[in-house]
Amino acid sequence: MARNQTIRLRPLILKSDAEAIAALRTLGDYVPTNSAYSKTAMLDALAAMESAQQAELAAQNALASARDNAAAAEWQLHNMVLSLKEQAVALYGKNSNQIQALGMKKKSEYKPRTPGKKSA
Repeated sequence: MARNQTIRLRPLILKSDAEAIAALRTLGDYVPTNSAYSKTAMLDALAAMESAQQAELAAQNALASARDNAAAAEWQLHNMVLSLKEQAVALYGKNSNQIQALGMKKKSEYKPRTPGKKSA
């Protein structure tokens, strides 16, 4: 038995385990002293593992889909807010209090450009 049974097994190990159970199916005279390790118990454990893996895959796909939907909704909102700001500038002007209320700077708040010094 492993010490830390909370980490995932490598796919190579899982493949080896599945191959061992496939080989177990061919053993006609396999009768363990401990019934917890019978063919039926092994096949049930394999089916339970495969079912859990399929449920995990479905959950991962649902998460990816939800993440994509959330990203699309975020971008739609962001693009709408950018258009809102453009509309506000067109409607109220670049130096209005209304565009400042939307989180934008007034044109008069920017520092004027100073001409650079030319080197000789």
